[in-house]
This record gives sequence, C-alpha cells and structure tokens, in this order.
Amino acid sequence: MRDDLGHEVVLPDDPVCRVVSLVPSLTEAVAETAPEVLVGATDWCTRPADLDVTRVRGTKNPDRSAIAALRPDLVIANKEENRELDVRRLRADGIPVWVTDIETVPQALASMRRLLVEVAGWDEPRWLVEAERLWAGPVPEARARVVVPIWRDPWMVVGRPTFTADLLARLGLGVDTAGEEGRYPHVDVERLDGAGVDLVLLPDEPYVFTEGDGPEAFSRTATRLVNGRLITWYGPSLVEAWTALADL
Repeated sequence: MRDDLGHEVVLPDDPVCRVVSLVPSLTEAVAETAPEVLVGATDWCTRPADLDVTRVRGTKNPDRSAIAALRPDLVIANKEENRELDVRRLRADGIPVWVTDIETVPQALASMRRLLVEVAGWDEPRWLVEAERLWAGPVPEARARVVVPIWRDPWMVVGRPTFTADLLARLGLGVDTAGEEGRYPHVDVERLDGAGVDLVLLPDEPYVFTEGDGPEAFSRTATRLVNGRLITWYGPSLVEAWTALADL
C-alpha cells in the first residue's frame, strides 16, 4: 500500500502486531484503538497518561537502534512532526515506515481511518466514528477572528494551511496573522493587539504559555489559555475538542 505521500510500504499479510509511533497524536490513536500492539513511542508521547512502552527519544531525533530492537511491523510518522532524513534512514534499515500528511480535519479523519482500519487491519474504533460524526458538515462563516501564538521571542502564530487553522475554522473562528503569509509566520504583536482581533488563544504547547507568560503582551485583546492538545492533536482528542472548544 502507499502512504499519504505516495511511498509504497510493504506490510505483513496478517494484521499489524508491533507498532512504534513517532507522533504523539498517532500514539494516542493507536493506544486507544489497539493498545496491545504499541511497543514504542517518543518522549513527547504523553497520552494516554498511563502509557507504558519503550521510549525512542524525540520526534526530531529518534533512536534508530532502539526502534530496530523493537522489531516493529510498522513505524508511523508524520510529514510535519518528523524529519524526512530519519524516515529515509529507517527505511534503509529495512523498517517499514508509514508517513501521514494532515492539514485539515477531514484529511486527519480519512488518514487515520485508512491507517488504523485498512493498513493495520484493526477493528473500526468507536472514537473515530464519533469524531467523524461530530466534525461532519461544511465550514461555517467566521463569527470571530482569533490569534493563536505558538512561540514568543520571536512571536510566531498559526497561519495557513494548518490543521489548527482548519479545526478552528470549523468552529467558526478565523485565524489572523496581520497579513503575514505562511503556516507559522513571525508577527509583530502590536499589529495584532486590538486590531479587530476578538480573542487570543494561548496554548500550552509547543511554547508553554501561562497566566503570567503571554496574556500581558495583549493589553487590548481578550486572551484565553487553551489546552494545546485540543487544537493541534488529531485522534481521540478530536472528540473532546468539539465539546471543549464550543464556547470560544
């Protein structure tokens, strides 16, 4: 079969039984779908909270020797989260790697259904069915403009095309970048603060914004701290996000 980037991946005839995940979102998705097959994950894979598998370092510097020692049927990665160099090296070692490419909610749902059900051969997870039901339908007209910083010094915000921007758009929230283009552009905070922006969402990842670190930069705009997992992760978090973010 071919992954989201069109690369041919040779899989075992039987359902996939040993998986190493290099993506926190996909680690959670696998753990909620077929927990017994997950044998390795990165240090950044924090969900579920009781996850007890071998750690293979980070998303950008995976330990290839540790991964090989786990004898995975499949390693799962993501175009944005992981480095192409690491994927190439794992494949050169004879390890099958499936790479996902996700920039929208529908794309995330379709990609996960293909990976979990068609590729891995597991039963259809209930959380996926529920997420598909909740997020079905057209994108509504934006009812508010939001800024979503992901870093400071320098300030960077969510732009387009990104999964986060699409998820928020489906909640009626349009991301604002003060006219700067790109997926995660650098911005001048003063140009955004109070310039027709309704709300600044401050997530706790990748930069950990807190009550004392972030809101003070936006004196003319309302701010709200938000769980970064709900706006950047795909998988079971999509079910929680629909309810948790409905009042934004």
